[in-house]
Amino acid sequence: MSAPTGNLEAVFAALDAANADDPRKVVVDGAARSFETLYAERMTARLAALYPDASNLLKIAARAQHLRRWEIARDRFPPGRHGYNDWRKECRAHHALLAGAIMREHGFDDDAIRHVAMIIRKERMKKDREAQALENVAAIVFIEHYFDDFHAKYPDYDDDKMIDILGKTLCKMSPKGHAGALALPLPATTRRLVAAAIERQSKALERLAAVAVD
Repeated sequence: MSAPTGNLEAVFAALDAANADDPRKVVVDGAARSFETLYAERMTARLAALYPDASNLLKIAARAQHLRRWEIARDRFPPGRHGYNDWRKECRAHHALLAGAIMREHGFDDDAIRHVAMIIRKERMKKDREAQALENVAAIVFIEHYFDDFHAKYPDYDDDKMIDILGKTLCKMSPKGHAGALALPLPATTRRLVAAAIERQSKALERLAAVAVD
């Protein structure tokens, strides 16, 4: 694929404008922010820290990771793991479609749009370096900024359940992602759970590391 020639900054501005409509707000430094705008900024910051040489297309995919996610409500899908997976799949398709439309408006060609869609949809996560990079970044952002709230939201989940959830997340990551997660200044409880998940999944992680595309 030839180097993309579209306007990256214009795409970022359009993605941020689309996320600004999020009705969910969070207060940061005394100011109300759109939930998804803040999430997108955190994705961009973590991508820059973990992959400083990231391509423009990977930067767009990271910024669009949850583009207008509130439009696909979780309660439209059945409870349980299968319903959750179906919801996530539809969300990824939604993000990719919206991101593609914005990219086209700002000069990116069909090849670039298809590549970003592939990254966002995680179609080749264990085979494509950029798809794997996005998964690593998303998992680290979750652990760093959202895991504690998730943990508090489900007080009936014991340590075993939380370790199982973290283990599934770790198995989607690569060794570069694991190293990035362990380098975070995590609270003691979170670090203990992450370490326990790594130990529980050690054999699976060893097998995955052997074929990682870092």
